[in-house]
Amino acid sequence: MSALGVIILIAGIIWTISLAGKNDENYSTSTKGNLTRLTLIYIVLVILLIIGIAFYLYLN
Repeated sequence: MSALGVIILIAGIIWTISLAGKNDENYSTSTKGNLTRLTLIYIVLVILLIIGIAFYLYLN
């Protein structure tokens, strides 16, 4: 289950970064804030995933 979470997380990061590279009128400026927020969300998710796995291993 953890491997699936990591795979989904990595796919989401790659997809987000690939979308940020596309240029339309005002697209890059309007998505700059969204990209920053999504990056922060991914960082928080990685931290929570690591804490969750460590807690699970601690209980077993």
